[in-house]
Amino acid sequence: MYCNTHSVARRTISFSQLTTFKCTASILALGGLLIAGSPAGAQSAGQSGASALPPVNIDAPAQRAQRPTQVRRNTASRRDPNQRPNQRADHAGAQQQQATPALVSTAQRVNAGTNGFVASRASGATKTDAPIMSTPGSVAVITRSEMDVRQAQTIRDLLRYAPGVYFSNDTDFRAQPIKARGFDVEQYLDGLRLQGGPFGTPRVDPYLLERAELITGPASILYGAASPGGILNLVSKRPTDNPFGEIQLQAGTFDRIQGAFDVGGPVDKDKTLLYRVTGIGLSANTQVDNIGEEKYAIAPAWTWRPDIDTTITFLTSYRQDPKGGAFALLPIQGTLVPGTYGQIPRNFFAGDFNYESLKYKQATIGYEFEHRFDDIFTVRQNVRYLHNELNYIEVQAGAFTTTGAGPTLRLADGRTITRSYFSTNENLNTFAADNQLQAKFNMGPLQHTVLGGFDYQRFDFNNLARFAPTNTLNILTPNYTQNIAVPTTVFQNLDQHLEQRGVYVQDEAKLGKLTVLGGIRYDWAEGNTLNLGTRVLNNDEKSSGRIGAIYNFDVGIAPYVSYSTSFQPTTVGSLLNGQPYKPTIGEQIEAGVKYQPVGYNLIFTAAVYDLKQENVVSAIAGPGIPPNSTAQVGEVTSRGFEGSVVGSPLPGLSLRGQYSYLDNRITAPLDVNYGKVLANTPMHTASLWANYVVQDGPAVGFGFGGGVRYMSEMYTTNANNLTVPTIVANSPALANIIPASTTFDAALSYDFGMRFKEWKGLSAAVNINNVFDNSYVSACTAGGCRWAVGRTVLATMTYRW
Repeated sequence: MYCNTHSVARRTISFSQLTTFKCTASILALGGLLIAGSPAGAQSAGQSGASALPPVNIDAPAQRAQRPTQVRRNTASRRDPNQRPNQRADHAGAQQQQATPALVSTAQRVNAGTNGFVASRASGATKTDAPIMSTPGSVAVITRSEMDVRQAQTIRDLLRYAPGVYFSNDTDFRAQPIKARGFDVEQYLDGLRLQGGPFGTPRVDPYLLERAELITGPASILYGAASPGGILNLVSKRPTDNPFGEIQLQAGTFDRIQGAFDVGGPVDKDKTLLYRVTGIGLSANTQVDNIGEEKYAIAPAWTWRPDIDTTITFLTSYRQDPKGGAFALLPIQGTLVPGTYGQIPRNFFAGDFNYESLKYKQATIGYEFEHRFDDIFTVRQNVRYLHNELNYIEVQAGAFTTTGAGPTLRLADGRTITRSYFSTNENLNTFAADNQLQAKFNMGPLQHTVLGGFDYQRFDFNNLARFAPTNTLNILTPNYTQNIAVPTTVFQNLDQHLEQRGVYVQDEAKLGKLTVLGGIRYDWAEGNTLNLGTRVLNNDEKSSGRIGAIYNFDVGIAPYVSYSTSFQPTTVGSLLNGQPYKPTIGEQIEAGVKYQPVGYNLIFTAAVYDLKQENVVSAIAGPGIPPNSTAQVGEVTSRGFEGSVVGSPLPGLSLRGQYSYLDNRITAPLDVNYGKVLANTPMHTASLWANYVVQDGPAVGFGFGGGVRYMSEMYTTNANNLTVPTIVANSPALANIIPASTTFDAALSYDFGMRFKEWKGLSAAVNINNVFDNSYVSACTAGGCRWAVGRTVLATMTYRW
């Protein structure tokens, strides 16, 4: 099917099919037309030589409010309502040379304080653009520079070297869940939560991002209902004041071909209207035979600044995945433990050629509005609507067939696996809005930044799923075109509507070098879930809060302590008496120290924490309790340590390292797994990445880097004692532990412009993940296991101007 630039635009609205990789060329062509036809492109064309792509360093939407008080007062006093925006800005600049320009783009505000791998500020931690060194909590930022060096292709790629997080390094591209401190990490985009269905979770490509902010620990004070593990705030690319452009081509393992572009700048000479358009297209096979991956995404953004105090940025995106990647589990025998006929290969396909499909579509539209009334008050409103659709069909592998029972239980033949047919159609609409009023003022020696807000989230989801056992498969002589019967029985027919409203207030109070951060929030959450004729209503309300303090010594050391709480409604399921589940409750105490040596672009952090979640739904046992009963008596406790370093100790050298220790256990006495470690939770993780670019001499511009990642062993189930049958009766194999793994990565790069001025903006790179092709199981449960991704090589050519 032919796909031109006009059809791409129409399909963005109509959700019609994009079924060929020709769309990638169309997207690139669209980028070229935008570059050539826009005022920004005209300006850059007239310049001698190519200019470098401006760094997009992301901090917070409050940079203007950070100007010195006297400067802001002078600027405000000189306003003339009859002046045009550029005239006001020029007049202010002429009278006050040292002032930050009054007219600031959202990209500049997002990127202020970023230097290479190091970001000095993070908007997600406080919503006020507070410095990381003055925030009493654990905050890590993955900058655009780090993403480019490591060529992150997925959200999990972004976090491979981040402190405290862990995840499965496998081929399941559906959801890519992330955990920290023993619990899920909620994902946000531009400060608003990304909510999704069981399989149709929202997808964000790293190329469309400026940075990722990881805040570990409870964050309900600002974001409402959330897991106590923390949040990951992804920050989109935004328009810039200066014209720029980038085109990127990539090729790699599994026949991967990818193209991307990023172009933007001012539309008018006054720079009151800015734009940016980012796009990417990918076609690839995967590690698993007969499984492909294909995606196209485009993200237009516009900024309008009608005056020096008002900014509105529109953020939109459209994405389509005609092919969704590989997902299926494989049996435990042949992966985690030896199989009757040896190991099952990593590329083994256990499905059916005619029943393997995942198609996904996603569209978002939203805006960020900010207006400063005076030197004290600023108001902001962030809004986003998201729609996605998913159609998923798969024949899933199960376990090897067995015979006998009790002591005679064994594998029937060690080569035949059970399979099931599964299909689901999902449709999702979400709406999120966050309204904020900020006040900055002094009361005697205290400097206050007070933030008050009201946010609202709505989630409307429905699906129709079918599931049933189907034909078996012989792994030695697989038949991939069997007569698969499509089940008529509906497994799930879910219609779910969730709403959450929350009000919050937070105060950052500074007294000299001491900063005290405190806040409180109250939430109302309502749920209405209908599934196969059974309706469950939830109506929960809960307060949450935090208090913390940090002291910044002159030598760069900043010790801190904090206490925070969280709550998370459980929207599906009910107790034995028919009442809906209560929300889970989280509580954490954390103490740590941050260190930024004076004069160095380095940040060291260390933290210890004690985190507990209550009201966890758990299996219970005891006298008079029926078998297979569940109740909300569960409690999970996490205690641990996290240490990290990030920075550039020498010119050309960038590094990031971390070590995390986690003791995560079930601590409810009535729980059948009392005292056990949660499944798929490593006790130790460690990683180190370093990259160096030669700064002078004949090898100037040449870069090389490498990293190592370690994850300790993990249990496969919460019971910590899983066994599986073998071909010999009464001889089960112990399958309770996933072995530890160590993986090495490497990168080579060359910046042509550092050696040859006429080639400024041109660069090439090769990235290799899992250099030694280490074969290991990355995730496993009682239902099966997944192999980790083997060695992958990615070659990149980029031109920036």
